[in-house]
Amino acid sequence: MASTDRAHARVPEQELRLRLAAERDRLERAAGLGPRPAHYRRPTERPFTREHREAARILFFGLTAKHERLIQAALGGLGHDAEPLPTPDVEAFQVGREYGNNGQCNPNYFTVGSLVKHLQGLEDRGSTRQQLIDRYVMVTAGACGPCRFGMYESEYRLALHNAGFDGFRVALFDKDSGLDQVGRGAGIDFGVDFFLALLNAIVVGDLLNDLSYQIRPFEVVPGETDRVMAECLDRVGEVFGDGPAAPSRWLRRAASAVPGRPGRADQVAAVVAQLRDPRFVRVLGEVRDRLGEVRVDRTRVRPVVKVTGEFWAQTTEGDGNFRMFEFLEREGAQVVVEPMSTWITYLLAQTRQRNLDRRGIGPDRAVRARGDWLGRLVDDVRVRRANAPLGVAERAFVREWERYRKALGGQAHPLADQYELQRMAHPYYNTRAAGGEGHLEVAKNLYYSTHGLCHMVVSLKPFGCMPSTQSDGVQSAVTSHYPDMVYLPVETSGEGEVNAHSRVQMALGDARAKCNAELEQALRDTGLGLDDVREVAAQRPVLTRATYRVPRVPGVAGTAATFTRHVADLVGTG
Repeated sequence: MASTDRAHARVPEQELRLRLAAERDRLERAAGLGPRPAHYRRPTERPFTREHREAARILFFGLTAKHERLIQAALGGLGHDAEPLPTPDVEAFQVGREYGNNGQCNPNYFTVGSLVKHLQGLEDRGSTRQQLIDRYVMVTAGACGPCRFGMYESEYRLALHNAGFDGFRVALFDKDSGLDQVGRGAGIDFGVDFFLALLNAIVVGDLLNDLSYQIRPFEVVPGETDRVMAECLDRVGEVFGDGPAAPSRWLRRAASAVPGRPGRADQVAAVVAQLRDPRFVRVLGEVRDRLGEVRVDRTRVRPVVKVTGEFWAQTTEGDGNFRMFEFLEREGAQVVVEPMSTWITYLLAQTRQRNLDRRGIGPDRAVRARGDWLGRLVDDVRVRRANAPLGVAERAFVREWERYRKALGGQAHPLADQYELQRMAHPYYNTRAAGGEGHLEVAKNLYYSTHGLCHMVVSLKPFGCMPSTQSDGVQSAVTSHYPDMVYLPVETSGEGEVNAHSRVQMALGDARAKCNAELEQALRDTGLGLDDVREVAAQRPVLTRATYRVPRVPGVAGTAATFTRHVADLVGTG
């Protein structure tokens, strides 16, 4: 035995490794496994620098057509040649599955497939692969966490590698890292001007999207809303194309007195200039007047359907959610879309909450002793200092939303209060849980249903989305406590459209019944008939203007019922 050990000891380690590898290969061949595939490694990223900017075209995707149109104009105002990708369709989904990993979620397949499909289309039209790699850059958001969204970046790169576009550049900004993501000499400065332009495009896009879905179901001339809105988008795009607001000289001097790291003064000056900028208020006033020329008939009975769910599935307007918005309107519903701005205020509120949860915990992550009052005081001051700019940012963002909303006539919905959403959701879903939409899916169902803001909630989510699956489990408890609530979760994929539309049609029957009951109650309370309401509207043309603001009636969601009560107040019968 000892002699055997000595013999092994004399064998060099390198030779042992070779013997082990040879034996492993022999056993794998005997088992019919064949050679192992090479392990995928992330491709070396080609730099996108400032000198490449003039020759590069930026690609982006994943939002509504209105948002993408405005973001394109905003990036143009910053000196970038930008182009939104076409809305992903089922063919893009199949391309994404062909070139991507197995087990990814629905939005990943649609978006990565849309990118590859677009590049292949350009190649078919005469561009070489090297020309495409040299000219185009994709810009997207990055993040990490329990959701598969954190893996999207590597999936984009893998699919581009598999499709033969090695070296295609992907530029990322972190959605959680704020205004200071400027790389020295980078082709895109993810700094204050970039994010202010992006936020402006999101807010204006949200508001115009909201108005479109409020007006279109009641338009007298079919297609007029979309035609006029396209004109308005072009006009607003001109303002975005003029670039960010330039801080005045006195503002720069005042901001330079603000203590902080280098560059903070420029950030402060840019933000204050944004808050004082009158250009968007003026142009949105023009949009309000132009939309006011669209004539509507608010006596049409339309059940109000609130759409919530996973961020991308509730936003996209293509096959990624079975073209659900278009389908709901064809079925006679009035859709309430979810503004992207809610997600921004959610991120700010959640960051503030995480900071508050760390009160009494030192920098070394140790919990302060009860008697360590000085240490607890220091931690409390540190948390307050961290939350102060977040609170200012949140109030400034909501202030801009309200400023633009009032410029459009005040008809668009106000932003839901994040702290009320937290209060409503927490008994059912821990509001500290992160990933996906967090507690928002549960909170929005409660908020819009119990406040009388809709007749039905449709929650759209990718098939197998972990955070949304958790929310769906919680929704069963919510609906058991609110039996009159009409709630329908719909999982989306590259197929299954007929089944999803059929389920929505059945649920819409209950929503229509609630809408009709509201109208009948309004007619009984006012003593009017629908013909009487239409006659009053015909005599007062202002009531048929698309931007005429009908006051909300608490607990009444339907437009026809609300309009009936308003007309009754005008003629003195209410």
